[in-house]
Amino acid sequence: MLFNSYEFIFAFLPITFFIYFFLLQKRFIIGAKGFLVFASLFFYSWWNIAYLPLILSSMLFNYLLGSALNTPNRLSKKRVLSLGIFTNLALLGYFKYADFFIENFNHLTGKELPLLHLALPLAISFFTFQQIAYLVDSYRGETKEYDFLNYALFVTFFPQLIAGPIVHHAEMMPQFASKWNLAKKYKNIALGIFIFSIGLFKKVVIADTFSIWATNGFDKAETLNLIEGWATSLSYTFQLYFDFSGYTDMAIGIALLFNIKLPINFNSPYKSISIQDFWRRWHITLSNFLRDYIYIPLGGNRKGEFRTYTNLIITFLLGGLWHGAGWTFVFWGFLHGVALVVHRLWKKLNIKVNTLLAWFITFNFINITWVFFRAKEWNDAIKVLKAMFFGELVTNDIWLSNIYADKYLMLQLALAGGLVFLAKNSMELQKKFAINNYTLTFIVLLLVSSFLNLSGVHEFLYFNF
Repeated sequence: MLFNSYEFIFAFLPITFFIYFFLLQKRFIIGAKGFLVFASLFFYSWWNIAYLPLILSSMLFNYLLGSALNTPNRLSKKRVLSLGIFTNLALLGYFKYADFFIENFNHLTGKELPLLHLALPLAISFFTFQQIAYLVDSYRGETKEYDFLNYALFVTFFPQLIAGPIVHHAEMMPQFASKWNLAKKYKNIALGIFIFSIGLFKKVVIADTFSIWATNGFDKAETLNLIEGWATSLSYTFQLYFDFSGYTDMAIGIALLFNIKLPINFNSPYKSISIQDFWRRWHITLSNFLRDYIYIPLGGNRKGEFRTYTNLIITFLLGGLWHGAGWTFVFWGFLHGVALVVHRLWKKLNIKVNTLLAWFITFNFINITWVFFRAKEWNDAIKVLKAMFFGELVTNDIWLSNIYADKYLMLQLALAGGLVFLAKNSMELQKKFAINNYTLTFIVLLLVSSFLNLSGVHEFLYFNF
């Protein structure tokens, strides 16, 4: 079930909302929370019920280990933590990376071991990282004794279950336990619908439109000219932003209906003036996880310059691998790690760069490296990059024919750029939110435009990661 589907918007979400608050109104608090867990598991099972036991067993296993780490016992806490991290990563590795390792083993040894062809369980990357963070914090003594129902809500809460944000127990568990969140709050409902409508518009009107040309350029066209190369890369750059930030907006908006505040995950990342600035604005919850649970434990910047640079590159290699089982993802992570190293060296030289030039360099680096992130094979990435820098400059009527686009694509790219580079983002609009006729008109226009485009429903890009 997708956020951008009729069954979710007109059936699942309203039914879940009304039953949840009806039970709360009748003071069936445990029943209401239990129902929300059940609804979230139903939402998860909609794609493939075969993986329901996987998330249930993962949730129970990590809760028991977290409880063990929170209570004095004879077992070594370090051993318990090691068991938890190993088991979680083994589970993730089996489903997500088994075929990747088999393919590379076969290539290196000349053997022909059969691939497993495992379907990737939905959300496994997200709920695995969340629970690893919970275990590490339990080991550090930074968690409390949470009851299982609140923990189950923390893991399964359907707005953020499938593609994040990657929530932290310290942000979420107190909200599920708070008595102040047990009654309908109409301002939260209005604000939630407002943010949801922005996210829905981003996804179905903007992202899904650009996906057509990105797909044509990367996957279908055999050759590209110079303009088509840049149109292809920029189409994906805008598709990815509006797709994933749109999902996050919808998740934040839906959670607000239930009085839950999810963390901000995007803060106009394409306005960044450095690669460090970009990673403080893009997929913020993943950046925080990589920093807190990989970079800092590796030593961070506490063990000298060379070790700092090494830690940065290792962190982003793992970040690239987390996104997908492929060398293109690893290379994308490597490029960003190297860019952060270069940024630190540049800062040490204390050379000032014009802000507009700094933005131009940063955005183009991001746009170019997204080519490796999107490409299914190395040849696809090389095809697009070759066109971008060495392609033929075609200026007649067939300049965009290989990606089946017309001259209006350039206008659409310009409009998308205007929204990304100049407009306020959804979180900035949220701060000035007020219930009035202007806001109501804005919401209606966004929703009507989105509903008219729901016929061609597409999954969110981050479902693949």
